[in-house]
Amino acid sequence: MRLVVRVTPRGGRDAVEGWMRDEAGRPVLKVRVTAPPAEGAANAAVLKTLSSALGLPKSALTLAAGASARIKQVEVRGLHAAGLAACLGAPPPA
Repeated sequence: MRLVVRVTPRGGRDAVEGWMRDEAGRPVLKVRVTAPPAEGAANAAVLKTLSSALGLPKSALTLAAGASARIKQVEVRGLHAAGLAACLGAPPPA
């Protein structure tokens, strides 16, 4: 499963803040991390925060796209839509 994530680096805390819709109406998961957006620190913090929220090992998540962008795609192995909804709630309806 691939998640689209909107990251706020230097956000004051590490947390998954829930779902929103982007400008095109697609569901995006909001994630806030304390790490700065330098040398991959924020990307590592995003993967750690998501793995904790999903109850999966960090090795089950990889950054698929957006290494230097605010909007990222995270590939999650071992998770399906029902499991995602159970951990993070369902994405907002269209």
